[in-house]
Amino acid sequence: MQRNLKDYITISLKGLAMGAADAVPGVSGGTIAFISGIYEELINTISNINQSLFKTLFSKGIKPFWQQANGNFLLALLLGIIISFISFMKLAKYLLETHPVLIWSFFFGLIVASIYFIGKQITKWNLKVIIATIIGATTAFFISELPSLSTNNSSWFLFFAGAIAICAMILPGISGSFILIILGAYKTLSDAIHDIDIKKIIIFGTGALVGLLTFSHILKWLFKNYHNITLALLTGFIFGSLNKVWPWKNTLTWHTNSTGIKTPLLQESISPMAFNGDNQIILAAVLMLTGFLTIFILERIGSKK
Repeated sequence: MQRNLKDYITISLKGLAMGAADAVPGVSGGTIAFISGIYEELINTISNINQSLFKTLFSKGIKPFWQQANGNFLLALLLGIIISFISFMKLAKYLLETHPVLIWSFFFGLIVASIYFIGKQITKWNLKVIIATIIGATTAFFISELPSLSTNNSSWFLFFAGAIAICAMILPGISGSFILIILGAYKTLSDAIHDIDIKKIIIFGTGALVGLLTFSHILKWLFKNYHNITLALLTGFIFGSLNKVWPWKNTLTWHTNSTGIKTPLLQESISPMAFNGDNQIILAAVLMLTGFLTIFILERIGSKK
């Protein structure tokens, strides 16, 4: 595929959006990739990183290797994701602590629009597709209801957390950051990034790389052989994840760490009228609409490609 500098800048901007989404527990960067029109290219590119690719490197040289690997696309996208994820993780933490209703409102509107745009790509609805949608929605809802585990600093644990979370990060509707929270690895990773703990970052990154290369082959096979069913499953995932990003929550149990800081451990979705405090319903509605329209813009950009 022939691309110019403007195309690669656009891909990096999509990477920025993906990284920002993945930094928020409850939002999936895979959803952004899907809506912006690069999801299947991303999955195919990752799954092509195999033995054949490295044979090309040693037998034909760097240029053919880079072209076969779709290197320019990966570099542009990863540059945006990494910059955004590292920088936005701190901002996301601040916003979730100080303005939780507002940030969740924006992402709720974003995800509602995502359901429509991904679902409309299903070319034929039948019983199998409907069942796949229900399974996806039920699975995502169940995951959103899971309580968080306590923080674990083990190297092996961080490796496997990276492998599992990266699979969620590339699945539309399932948040990699939320999986990290459930596993008890979100704080460990955010602290490692904040403190520039190279060892922990490398361990997590290695696990993520292993998980990504493995899971991408499965997704590529599913898209090739069961395209509509796979789309239905992903649409269900996104629909089921709405429970997690519903702005108004009632905290049932809290977790207190060694420094005395309390964080929500188990929450339930409630009506904004039953919310204990300022429900900010007007501003929340505006941000929901903003999130909804953001997806329309991303989809328009993606459809042009």
